[in-house]
Amino acid sequence: MTTKTHQTETQSTDFKIDISDHGPGRNKPQRVGRKLVLPMFVMALMGFAGGLIVAIIRAAELSDNGVSDTTEVLKHVGAGFMFIGFAAVFAAISFAIARILGEFRAGGGEVQDTIGTKTVNTLKMPASARVFLVGMMMAMMLILVPVILHFVFAADVSDTLASLEQSEERFIVLEGIRRIGVAVYLVSIAFGLATIIKVLRFESIRIRELPAG
Repeated sequence: MTTKTHQTETQSTDFKIDISDHGPGRNKPQRVGRKLVLPMFVMALMGFAGGLIVAIIRAAELSDNGVSDTTEVLKHVGAGFMFIGFAAVFAAISFAIARILGEFRAGGGEVQDTIGTKTVNTLKMPASARVFLVGMMMAMMLILVPVILHFVFAADVSDTLASLEQSEERFIVLEGIRRIGVAVYLVSIAFGLATIIKVLRFESIRIRELPAG
């Protein structure tokens, strides 16, 4: 004797959704991401190029004169430029994720409008997306504040042993803060990718429902 198992099919209404009579289009973070992804990528290339140039100059200075106030200044300036590049490239990735989510949101609404469904179901912003946005802003601050301080501390270096030691200590502290910022950014990006997966699940389920209206 065979036993039939019944499995409840997931529906779009099992998600937290907004119901309207037309496609909602992109929300504000998604519109911002659409506009800023390319400028952030260009800024990243400029930051990395600046950091590389400063590193080459510093290496030449070290080989000629050893550690000096000039090499300490260049170390702070080089790190500042390099992490402008890191902040920008992480921002570009984050904005790209926001842009992808915007395309799903706008495209899903347009498909439902085109087919002529009675209602347009749109996934509400998931908790993972909120964590993604908050984490991205926190990470940006954790990277940009040390970047600013690198340039401030570079201007404060003088040719004395105490100043050089202080410069090294400051650099180590800022390095730690920057690494925390990078870690937060990577975790935030993971939440952004998790949001894309959830949106894809919702969209695939909603597409199967469309023939029924």
